[in-house]
This record gives sequence, C-alpha cells and structure tokens, in this order.
Amino acid sequence: MMKTRFLDWYLKIAIGSAIIGGGMEFFMIKTGFYDKVTVIEAERRALENSPEAQAIREALNPWRNKDAETSKTP
Repeated sequence: MMKTRFLDWYLKIAIGSAIIGGGMEFFMIKTGFYDKVTVIEAERRALENSPEAQAIREALNPWRNKDAETSKTP
C-alpha cells in the first residue's frame, strides 16, 4: 500500500515535469530561440579565432615567453 502511494506521487511529478519541459521546448522552437543562439555562437567562435583576438590574447599574457622557456628546459 505504501509503495503504491509513493509510486503514484512520483509518476505525477514525472508527467508534470515532462509537460512543463515539453512546453518550454515548444516555446523556444516557436520563438526562434535556437536559431538566434546558433548565430550568436557562430559569431562568438569566429571572433575568438580571428587574428585580432589572437593578438589581444598574446598582448594580455606577459608570461607567455616564460611559459615557453620553462616547458623547453627539462
């Protein structure tokens, strides 16, 4: 008797969670959320891999030469 009551409770929570999650996914698909995120992510990755971003990373790392020297010496 006790197991059945808890099983019903967990089943209700699982069904409710699935309905809420499905509703959120439906909303994101209908509003074009995934398309927007894909474009933003592509732009971010293109910027990170640009020569300007590489130059900025090198300029902001004053220890870059010391790191290379310590890795070469045994």
